[in-house]
Amino acid sequence: MPEPSLPLRKLGFLTIGLFDGADPAPGHESTLRVIELGEQLGFDSAWVRHRHLQYGISSPVAILAAATQRTRRIELGTAVIPLGWENPLRLAEDLATVDLLSGGRLNPGLSVGPPMRWDDVREALYPDTADAEDFTYERVERLLRMVRGEAVSPFRGTEGIEEFSDRVQPHSAGLASRLWYGGASLRSAQWAGEHGMNFLTSSVVKAEESEDFAEIQQSHIRRFREHHPDGPAARVSQGLVVIPTDSASREQVATYEAYAASRLARTATPQGPARMMFAPDLVGTSEQIAERLYAHAGFREVDEVAFALPFSFTHDDYVQILTDIATHLGPALGWSPAG
Repeated sequence: MPEPSLPLRKLGFLTIGLFDGADPAPGHESTLRVIELGEQLGFDSAWVRHRHLQYGISSPVAILAAATQRTRRIELGTAVIPLGWENPLRLAEDLATVDLLSGGRLNPGLSVGPPMRWDDVREALYPDTADAEDFTYERVERLLRMVRGEAVSPFRGTEGIEEFSDRVQPHSAGLASRLWYGGASLRSAQWAGEHGMNFLTSSVVKAEESEDFAEIQQSHIRRFREHHPDGPAARVSQGLVVIPTDSASREQVATYEAYAASRLARTATPQGPARMMFAPDLVGTSEQIAERLYAHAGFREVDEVAFALPFSFTHDDYVQILTDIATHLGPALGWSPAG
């Protein structure tokens, strides 16, 4: 197994938080228990996906608010909040509130663009302003300014017995440095760098200059750092689906391999008009996965990751996968558990 040029510094995981639409509470409780387990295993961060009108977490900020009260150390992130569904001022209030509740552990990941299935939801989401809504990077810039404490109102002072602020309250001073942009293109990587954000790169990228996933991801990371004030020190987190089988049962291994095989065809060539490339899911022993990661051009550019848990598995499967990541794969990558 090749030696890493730099030990993995931060190890995190990402979950979609699936639930049964007829009985959604157990799925949400499972997500919170998974986050608690992550802290117990020494993971540095736990991230939740964001899904609207699906059977996954629609309100990650609320989930993470609950997680702040059940954990003490682990960082809590979103990957990612699609801002097309959000009012930036209201979101800035919620993010700052949860960051304070967590003691400064929140890592909000963001993205822009029209909401998914825009034609189906526009009337419900923006019945009066759909044609005027701005889904460009400006929506992120608005949020950045608000989180950083810039004025959002011309009035500050007392009216009657009520006192008003001209900036978003509460203000969490360190939050702005922990904002991430989830990008899948060279343009988004450069924009995130120019605006001093951290950069999330996942198992989905746009094929622009290559059709090799690892090469594409590497080019995005390098473009981001070329345009970031911190240069090579700018933070990047890579997210791939990894499924270690060190302690898995034969039945679990069969399930995992079938899952990965069912998704493999989409990784061979760019998909759809946007030419999106998907990374293969990595299934095998921790030693086998580590070898593949060390050979991955994107992985060799980072020292922190947020490995994605696969969709639609059981709670016990996630316990096994997370335990193997923390006790076998992480150490194979030079990582040491926190706490």
